[in-house]
Amino acid sequence: MPQFRVVTDPDDPAVAPFRSIKERDLVGREGLFIAEGETVLRAFVRDAPERVVSLLIDPKRRDKLEDVFAGLPEDVPVHLADQAVLDAIAGFHLHRGVLAVGRKPEPVAAADLLAGLPARAMVLVLCGIANHDNIGGIYRNAAAFGADAVILDADCCDPLYRKAIRVSVGAALSVPTARLERGEDIADLLARTGFEALALSPSASEILARLKPAPRTAVLLGAEGPGLSPQVMARARTVGIPMANGFDSLNVATTSGIVLHHLRFAKG
Repeated sequence: MPQFRVVTDPDDPAVAPFRSIKERDLVGREGLFIAEGETVLRAFVRDAPERVVSLLIDPKRRDKLEDVFAGLPEDVPVHLADQAVLDAIAGFHLHRGVLAVGRKPEPVAAADLLAGLPARAMVLVLCGIANHDNIGGIYRNAAAFGADAVILDADCCDPLYRKAIRVSVGAALSVPTARLERGEDIADLLARTGFEALALSPSASEILARLKPAPRTAVLLGAEGPGLSPQVMARARTVGIPMANGFDSLNVATTSGIVLHHLRFAKG
């Protein structure tokens, strides 16, 4: 079992990593991140207990989390603080009553991650996705439909930002991820590692529902509005999702779910 200690002073140095969370969200945590809520904590401890640094919880939640504590390394401190102290530490009302500090995984090169995947694999490549809700939703879909990895370009926001983790229901903590170097050619990388690049376009003549995916398929998704660059689109297989009443676009997280569901169950 981990080490339990009671915190009564918001200025206790032991809880410094949890202090002024929203302000620290803006400047970063030098290799650490904050995970919030019971559901996210359960996913984190299930998938990567070795990366849990410490917990801060309302003592009222302790009994409900006993099975989670049992999965933690013995040297992980669990700080117990009443609601008023919790709020003072965090800098806002923490109605979920559960926080964790985690350690980010060591970065891996996108080429190495892709090359190490099995002969049949499905990955997401995200280009310029800067909205944390969308990133979180995409990761949730990636986990739900068994994506093998997510590749981020240099302009994507951090999937281990607190809100993105929460929206992903913890999936951002477990789906294998790599980030491209700025200027790295994703089309070349996918070709070298045997992936067919698949891009969604309202002008595509091929319909997603009729697509038979290649053994290794990479779904390319761009930010809502600008979408994918013409250079990327020119080197991808384009498919469309027919819509009613003249609509020609979907939220990018919704699109990821539709495409991943099709690829997960399609006969390639």
